[in-house]
Amino acid sequence: MKFQVLTIIGHSPHPLSGDLPSPADRLAQVVDVGTAAERLGYDAFAVGERHAGAFLSSAPTVVLGALAARTHRIRLLTGVTVVGILDPVRVAEDYATLDQLSRGRIELVVGKGAEAGHFDLFGLAEERQWDLQKEKYELLRRLWSEENVDWEGEFRAPLKNVTTVPRPYAGPPRVWHGSATSLNSPELAARHGDPLFTANAIQPRAAYARLIDHYRERFEAHGHDPARAHVAAGSGGLLIADTHEQAVARYKDLYEARVRQSFRPHLEGRAGYNTPFRTIEDAIADGPQLIGSPQQIIDKILGCHAVYRHDLQSITVDAFGQSTAEQVETLDRFAREIAPVVRREAPSTLWE
Repeated sequence: MKFQVLTIIGHSPHPLSGDLPSPADRLAQVVDVGTAAERLGYDAFAVGERHAGAFLSSAPTVVLGALAARTHRIRLLTGVTVVGILDPVRVAEDYATLDQLSRGRIELVVGKGAEAGHFDLFGLAEERQWDLQKEKYELLRRLWSEENVDWEGEFRAPLKNVTTVPRPYAGPPRVWHGSATSLNSPELAARHGDPLFTANAIQPRAAYARLIDHYRERFEAHGHDPARAHVAAGSGGLLIADTHEQAVARYKDLYEARVRQSFRPHLEGRAGYNTPFRTIEDAIADGPQLIGSPQQIIDKILGCHAVYRHDLQSITVDAFGQSTAEQVETLDRFAREIAPVVRREAPSTLWE
């Protein structure tokens, strides 16, 4: 198993104290935590993209550029690049530039995103989101793998003899497809022989297993080697304590206050937006959240692996408003007490 740290740069008041850092301090925190993740031996650090809601991740290329300048080894991913609302020419240019700056450490995770408002913000019809994603992703593939591209589609002006610059550092970066609720992303990933990144953040395990099973079935049906069907899985936040009882006592109010704060009533009933695990006890028992003792967290990751057979586990340490010191302490403990066991029990050839 490989391990990634993901942030979507949430920027809402602390669920208990009400404290809210300045945008400058919050962004600096992300860069500090990313550099600590490299020092602690994590394989990747990912920055999400949000254009609506209480987030500061509308410009992930800028944040990843800062991380590229402060790090040397760790892979830098997105989580996700909302390709459906973007111009593929701009995406090709921006991320190839980052790929050059980082000397080949950039990988994209593309998807429709988890905010319902960003299509309206960019003047696009949300009901066309899958058509937008498919067309724009397929153009991006061509722009990175070909020169002198001629292209014509529905959602942007035609291209004639276009070669985007800079070119990627050492061939097209790997592109994952983020999948949370729909079979569309697994199908697109399978068609092109790309890896799948399941959100595994809010819904019960069976919901994500359905998407992964579809992806593996369709991957092979499209003629690709099933050994290349790499899968990654997210998690709904990481909180570690010495025992189950201490985890409940220490984090119950924090977890449940954040659930209440993040609840979006206008999206109630739409899968993937509001967690059904409203109490910490439910989250520990059945949710994707990694909360509890080190052994509980090991067991949950390996339990997911038995179903998902995933190669990459993504963790999030800033979901509940933790300070920089608390985030780094959590990453350090995970790296010392949890990651070595999971790496041994669930080895992966990803990135080797």
